[in-house]
Amino acid sequence: MSHDATLLMTELVTHDVQRLLLTRPDGLDWQPGQGVEVRIDTDEWRDEGRPFTPTSLPDDRLLEFTTKRYPDGDGMTMALHALKPGAGLKLSDSFGTITYQGHGTFIAAGTGVTPFLGILRQLAADEALEGHKLLLTNKSERDVICEKELKHYLGNDCVLTFTREHEPGHQGRRIDVAFLKSHVENFDGKFYVCGPDAFVESINEQLQGLGVKPEQLVYEQ
Repeated sequence: MSHDATLLMTELVTHDVQRLLLTRPDGLDWQPGQGVEVRIDTDEWRDEGRPFTPTSLPDDRLLEFTTKRYPDGDGMTMALHALKPGAGLKLSDSFGTITYQGHGTFIAAGTGVTPFLGILRQLAADEALEGHKLLLTNKSERDVICEKELKHYLGNDCVLTFTREHEPGHQGRRIDVAFLKSHVENFDGKFYVCGPDAFVESINEQLQGLGVKPEQLVYEQ
């Protein structure tokens, strides 16, 4: 089913990530973490859908997406970022296997944090943040989406690592087995993993090597 929405405003979140605020279509429902296919309602882009995750909550009156532009991509994200208020978009029904399934650790790379942003916002609204941890890797600190908000929610349980920074206080390293051992107290809970396909595959393999069972892993399948 297709849902019509209108862009109300845009706002930069980082140097290349934008917050889009839209009207909330009647009949569009989702669980935090799930995605929808977004199409720009113009002749050029109407048939070109791309998946994005709502970062607003299902009970919010407006709809929010947090999207990154990719200058070297096929042009869709650049077109999305160039939209002005009043532009029309078409949205699919929700889909996806990333939903909240219990206490655990969120592990993300780059924009892979966006499904977790919705989940963490819901946990905050439910006053149920305790016992969760986020491990988030980016190229640099300027690339972190909603850093202040994430740190507000999780405090020291928001662990950031940067692969291209080595400033004092910043960990210029990737999330690997040693990193997981350093930052995960026990491996009994759920592990939510999101990012590029190669990242998800690698993290899932490393976690299972540390004794995590497949049923503990929550990722897009």
